[in-house]
Amino acid sequence: QVQLVESGGGLVQSGGSLRLSCVASGFTFRNYRMRWYRQAPGKAREWVAAISPGDNEDYADSVKGRFTISRDNAKNTVYLQMNGLKPDDTAVYYCNAYGLLTWQNYWGQGTQVTVSS
Repeated sequence: QVQLVESGGGLVQSGGSLRLSCVASGFTFRNYRMRWYRQAPGKAREWVAAISPGDNEDYADSVKGRFTISRDNAKNTVYLQMNGLKPDDTAVYYCNAYGLLTWQNYWGQGTQVTVSS
């Protein structure tokens, strides 16, 4: 059974930091491109960051220089370090796994991040 379980969300003041974690199970984690998305109230879900099996990172312009994605294949875990948080970062953050060999796409249940001004 495939599972992606996010944690680490919460309430933080503007300028603060949070680290999100996503623990994966039920598939070969090291072969999957891992991504973070977010969805703010009333808005479409948007892509935030991605990391390939080879540790190549990519970021949306809105978070570049503030957020860092990383992965630990031994722990089947992907992280999102978020620094310099802004109220516009307030959203539910979702972990996503995309299989480069299988084209399968898995989602976590999301974790709420709220940034107060």
